[in-house]
Amino acid sequence: MSGFVDLHCHLLPAVDDGARTLEDALEMARVLVDLGFSTVAPSPHARPEYAPVDVVEARLAELKAALERERIPLSLGRNAENILDDAFLRGLGTPSARMLGTGRVTLVELPYTAPVPALLDILFRIRTKGVVPLIAHPERCLEFERKGRAADAVRSGAHLQLDVGALIGRYGAMAKKLARAFLDDGLYSVAATDLHGPVGARDWLGRALEELKGRAGEEAFGRLLRGNPSRLLVGESLESGQD
Repeated sequence: MSGFVDLHCHLLPAVDDGARTLEDALEMARVLVDLGFSTVAPSPHARPEYAPVDVVEARLAELKAALERERIPLSLGRNAENILDDAFLRGLGTPSARMLGTGRVTLVELPYTAPVPALLDILFRIRTKGVVPLIAHPERCLEFERKGRAADAVRSGAHLQLDVGALIGRYGAMAKKLARAFLDDGLYSVAATDLHGPVGARDWLGRALEELKGRAGEEAFGRLLRGNPSRLLVGESLESGQD
C-alpha cells in the first residue's frame, strides 16, 4: 500500500525545530517515499521565534526544486502548525491565516503540559469562522487526559490527528495508552508522522506504521493515511463514516 499523505511533518530546512539542512530534508524525504508516502504538507511551527511566512515560502520552493533535481517522487503542499492563542484566532478568515492546503482546515496544537479548560469554546470560535480545526497529536497533550475530552472535541467539529510514533511509545507510556484508546474508539481522522529529523527515522517510523496497520486494520489504515488526509488537503469535507 502506498500513496500516503502526511499532514504533519517538519520537513522544511532551517525554519523551525525540524530538518536543519537541505540534506537532512532530502534524507527525510527519501525515507518517507520508501515507506509509501507520495505527498507531504510540511507543517512548520507558526510561532514568533521561528521563520516568518516569506522564509517558509522560500524554503518550500527550494525543497521542491531539490526534490525534482534529486528525482525524489514526493509532492509538497502548504501547511503550518498553529498554536491556539489569541493571535491565531484573530487571524482566522484573513490573508494571514496559515491553512492546510487549499481548503478551510487548519492544523493546531495544544500545550503538552498545561490544561486548556476553554477548549470547547475555542473550537466553537474556530468553527464560526468557517474553519475546521485539525488537532495535532492530542494523545501527547495534558488536556486530553481528561476522560471524554477527545470525544467532546470531535463532537464539537474538530478532527484529531494521530502521531504514529505514540503507538510505539516514542512519547512515553501515557501518550501510548491514549493513542491506542483513541484509535480503538475511532476518534482519529488522520495519522501523521510529525517527523523532525532523519536520524533513526526509517526504523521507528517503519515500526510505527506496522503497529498502526496491525491495530487499525487495512481499511482504516488506508483511510487514516491516504483517503482522509488527501481529502482535507484539497478542501473536501469528510463524510459520515470516513472519520
